[in-house]
Amino acid sequence: MAQITLKNVAGKDAGKVDLDDAVFGIEPNVPVMHQVVTAQLSARRAGTQSTKTRAEVRGGGAKPYRQKGTGNARQGSIRAPHYSGGGVALGPKPRKYNQKTPKKMISLALRSALSDRANEGKVVVIDSWGFDSPSTKAAVAALAGLGVDGRSLVVVGREDAAAALSFRNLPEVQLIAPGELNAYDVLCNDWVIFTKDLLPTFTNARAAASSVETGEEPS
Repeated sequence: MAQITLKNVAGKDAGKVDLDDAVFGIEPNVPVMHQVVTAQLSARRAGTQSTKTRAEVRGGGAKPYRQKGTGNARQGSIRAPHYSGGGVALGPKPRKYNQKTPKKMISLALRSALSDRANEGKVVVIDSWGFDSPSTKAAVAALAGLGVDGRSLVVVGREDAAAALSFRNLPEVQLIAPGELNAYDVLCNDWVIFTKDLLPTFTNARAAASSVETGEEPS
């Protein structure tokens, strides 16, 4: 297993910690990451756009003029698509944009994204945040001590409310729970920060992939 320097909240070295090679040490699979991110963004679409067909537009029930004898082309309704105010031909209707993505593919995309950040040296592991009470000032100081600049993804456990409240007001920080970790959010941020107890393993990555696909939190 590869090792990384463990940091404390002040940015000082606090030993070494092992990184699971199956999560942080694989060759990033770019096509899989692209497909999974595309499917994830598609699932976010509301799909509520809708246009009215000629059957749904108000009016046009009577034939505008007789079938023959006028010299005009025959018409049955002034709500046909070629009329102003008529229905829309082949327009969008409400639909779902969800794509079926295998759990193994979601897991591989997440591990590829984490491996890419690890290869760039943009994965940070600390022993614990240790905030006694919420403090945005302390959160800013902690990031500065860790040498984190740019957008960062901070993985915070649900029981660490003080850390979550400390980071949530920072515009360059995105908070995420361990079970919600996904390839898109990892790739959208320059840094990924874990506490030692929340460092993902191959088993946890598989569980996160299952929760992303089903939309449920892993038990």
